[in-house]
Amino acid sequence: MIRVLIADDHTIVREGLRQLLEAAGDFEVVGDAADSTQAIQLARRVDFDVAVLDVSMPGRSGIELVKQMRAERPRARILMLSMHEQHEYAVRAIRAGASGYLTKDSASRELATALRKIAAGGAYIAAEVAEQLALGAMPEAETAPHSVLSDREFQVLRSLVSGNTVSEIAESLNLSVKTVSTHKARLMQKIGVENNAELFRYAMRHGLLES
Repeated sequence: MIRVLIADDHTIVREGLRQLLEAAGDFEVVGDAADSTQAIQLARRVDFDVAVLDVSMPGRSGIELVKQMRAERPRARILMLSMHEQHEYAVRAIRAGASGYLTKDSASRELATALRKIAAGGAYIAAEVAEQLALGAMPEAETAPHSVLSDREFQVLRSLVSGNTVSEIAESLNLSVKTVSTHKARLMQKIGVENNAELFRYAMRHGLLES
């Protein structure tokens, strides 16, 4: 049996993943968590073979959670699950230490296959993501300005271009408005835009808007 830990802030998603895995027959869900704090606490208490982590959760982002989980359990195998189809999320997840990346739309078809491959020591990523990782490793590679953003800055950027205000982002991430404002100022400086309209146009031009 492959032991799985699930972390997602939506109850219906956690229940759906549990049902998918139980129906597959060779998985055991050893625990589930609703946020990153619960996920870390659970990972310290239970033995698991693969953790399925949502990219977007309250507090620490899923990518930050990957880094902490790998720091505490270097041999942890992690599959990132996300509503985002953009390759940028997948590249960031793999660089953070995840072994695979799967969109929620494809989870019903591919989840069991992905987890079996990851539990066996392999990786589960799309060919396009693997290509971006390879290109990014080349010294002469040209990178888009947003590729230099920190994971938190990228998370704030995505929230901004999705129409959320600084106050709404602060509440959803459990951060102060001042902290989010600082992230916003830094990310805008890094990618070379001066206002929200330019930020939105940048996101649209680089395929960062929610599809």
